[in-house]
Amino acid sequence: MSDTPLSLPEIDSRIAIIRDNLRQLVEQAAAQSGASDDSRATERIAAQEAELERLKQQRERLTRAKR
Repeated sequence: MSDTPLSLPEIDSRIAIIRDNLRQLVEQAAAQSGASDDSRATERIAAQEAELERLKQQRERLTRAKR
């Protein structure tokens, strides 16, 4: 992702999108079978979880700065 600072509403919007992506990925992984499918799904889920954590930390820093 870019290093451009995001506003709190932008962060919240991206967090909502990522949470929906994660929900969809988990549903897809449950419906698929096979080692290569499982590995790919696991990698995609891990990437989305990492981005979610990064955004949550960014939101926390922004919220603390506004206090």
